[in-house]
Amino acid sequence: MAQVSTAALLAGYVRAAGVRHIFGYPGESVIDFMEASRQQGLELVSAVREATAGFMAEAAAMATGRPGVCLSTLGPGSTAVLNGVASATLDRVPVLAISGQIESSREQFFTHQVVDHDRMFAPVTKLALRLDPAAVTSADTVARKALRTAVAERPGAVHLTVTADAWPAPAGDGDQIAVPPLAAAVSTIDVRADGDPLRGLRAARRPVILAGTAAVRCAAGPELTRLAERAGIPVVVSAMAKGVLDEDHPYFAGVLDMAGHRVLWDLLAGADLILAAGFDPVELISPWPARTPVLHVDTTPNTDQVYASECELVGNVAAILGWIAGQWSGQPRWDEAEVAAHRARLRAAWQAGRAEGRLNPSDVVTIARAAASPQTVMTTDVGSHKLMAGQAWTAGAPRSVLMTNGLSAMGFGLPAAIAARLTRPDRPVIALVGDGGFAMTATELRVAAELGLPVTVVVFADGSLNRIELRQQLMGYPPAGTRMGGTDLPALAEALGCDGVRADTPAALEKAVADLGERSSATRPLVVEARIDPAQYEVQF
Repeated sequence: MAQVSTAALLAGYVRAAGVRHIFGYPGESVIDFMEASRQQGLELVSAVREATAGFMAEAAAMATGRPGVCLSTLGPGSTAVLNGVASATLDRVPVLAISGQIESSREQFFTHQVVDHDRMFAPVTKLALRLDPAAVTSADTVARKALRTAVAERPGAVHLTVTADAWPAPAGDGDQIAVPPLAAAVSTIDVRADGDPLRGLRAARRPVILAGTAAVRCAAGPELTRLAERAGIPVVVSAMAKGVLDEDHPYFAGVLDMAGHRVLWDLLAGADLILAAGFDPVELISPWPARTPVLHVDTTPNTDQVYASECELVGNVAAILGWIAGQWSGQPRWDEAEVAAHRARLRAAWQAGRAEGRLNPSDVVTIARAAASPQTVMTTDVGSHKLMAGQAWTAGAPRSVLMTNGLSAMGFGLPAAIAARLTRPDRPVIALVGDGGFAMTATELRVAAELGLPVTVVVFADGSLNRIELRQQLMGYPPAGTRMGGTDLPALAEALGCDGVRADTPAALEKAVADLGERSSATRPLVVEARIDPAQYEVQF
């Protein structure tokens, strides 16, 4: 039977894994793989630079639940993609990052554009692998290992280096592709406790559930909802788990470490038990202050020990929550009116500092949410605006809000919106970004324009890096290195093939986004420069 090349075999595995887009930047060392991918029907999306390609791959995985794939050439291409790869690992998102390398025969002594990928990627990935001519006979094993490792709990990035002389080498029979399981499996429950593991939960009178990103990976929303309703327990979610419980649900209690964060921590501190359901400490922004007992429910044991837990239930989060709900008996611990009163306090907290007659950060989020359709996917960048968007934007479904909260790297929001629209073409997409993060990736608008993607980008424009200025102010220092020169964003948008508009009042912003729900049929991205008064941030953070 005819042998296929390493490039063709690897492209076949990527396609068989359900991936349809590879995000990267062309280079001589990966041309063979680019052509093999094209022949497999995979679309290579060329970002403006490799770092944003990494963010695109991460966002594609967030939006679809399938592995994301990014591609870079050797040398500066591989060093540039590093930030996006690290982001995927700390955000617990499965990404396969592929980099070319020079021929293995020259690698040991040639220095031009040669860096040691294994040493560079090992600290920021789950695994760094390599294919050279000596290893291509095991290329199918390497491909399976890379994909399986990326999705295994906790997920993250796997890096694969392929030397230039390995791509064309025969690597096996392409008909024998066998993709390993790529989703969280329903598993048995590993109980790590003395006696009855639910004793503390049954005895609790004011328990609170804290749901995190593993609950999303395990598709635990229905079981989480059932438990909350049956036991009458309010549910706080992490920012990366937004939508795992419908935020209009009467037992939804808010988003941890976002705007109004003190109200959430007061709720958790006042509880007599926290059921941590798939919560990952990497999702924290502030240190864990609560001394409340914790029942740990996750796909992995509580090895982080950010909080203490005398009992651990380890396995598929959906299966465990379903089991707990099935065991439950007794009266609801909270009534809906109590949770509604808590949400009213939370709303008042994240609206605090709002000035009438000005365009406040909270106005931007609520106006955009009101104009967008319920099916909209929202992405955010990193900064003060993310903390406001994380609380004030209402999510109705999992994977409808994409944000980085592990590495929390600026520059994520716009590339994520492009990837979300490509991988979920049936959903409108809006990016809420700060002017700092937008400046890092604005030229990616050219990619969105060339692809005809009708994404909407709302820029919180205050001419500064607000989070750093607030910290400088707290320490008694004047602003230094944080002010940004004024850029005409609508003019920039037009130059990059997009539509652009400016708004500096709530009424103007409402007009600018009035047709947001109908933009799915548009063919040009829209950039909205929302000139905000940042004073509200001082009260919030």
